[in-house]
Amino acid sequence: MTVHFIGAGPGAADLITVRGSNLLAQCPVCLYAGSIVPPALLDYCGPGTKLVDTAPMNLDQIEAEYLAAHRAGLDVARLHSGDLAVYSAVAEQIRRLERHDIPYTLTPGVPAFAAAAAALGRELTIPEVAQSLVLTRMGGRASRMPERETLAAFAATGSTLAIHLAIQAIDRLVEELLPLYGAECPVAVVVRATWPDEKIIRGRLGGVAAQVAAAGIDRTALIFVGRTLAAEGFRDSALYDPEYRRRYREGGSS
Repeated sequence: MTVHFIGAGPGAADLITVRGSNLLAQCPVCLYAGSIVPPALLDYCGPGTKLVDTAPMNLDQIEAEYLAAHRAGLDVARLHSGDLAVYSAVAEQIRRLERHDIPYTLTPGVPAFAAAAAALGRELTIPEVAQSLVLTRMGGRASRMPERETLAAFAATGSTLAIHLAIQAIDRLVEELLPLYGAECPVAVVVRATWPDEKIIRGRLGGVAAQVAAAGIDRTALIFVGRTLAAEGFRDSALYDPEYRRRYREGGSS
């Protein structure tokens, strides 16, 4: 018996990986967070699969489901939205599985920031503009931020920021970032990326809070801040320069 943690992707049912969909079809038990996982993803499950919505459950109750499946020798598909590597609450579940010597696997999914960038039609790393992407969040009830992980510290690098779980604190976010990025810095807010009701707001740091308030957005949004969002006139990458010599293509001088 194995528990298979599966990244469901950002929303659209066809953005789950082939491996993830195959595991859903094979596992006789599926645990999923009904509040954030689209129902269409459950269509990949096989007939007769036991479906357990974990949205109203606490960690002890979820653990009990794993133990029951373990006793019965039934593989479990544990479906999480987005990708498992960030903000998935997988680590605390793995810790409990290891206490019981229950095997598990992790299958990655399309992360929300990648889906949101695709919705914007933008690359988030542009030559000589910004080559780093910071994935971060604002502290909240569920989890405080470590003391040294502040927006100001990340913003000081000039990197592109992808800020999760922060839309309800948009005013504070703008206040912290304005001194470092300036009021004219490009900003984009992507709401429910790849869902049928996806919404995009493009603006500048100085005015984005008003735009968000006017649109009535208060959850399930990802905020991007950085110059790559509106970069123009940047130099081409050397990767495809005819004078750039690399292993798979002969070129000029190295």
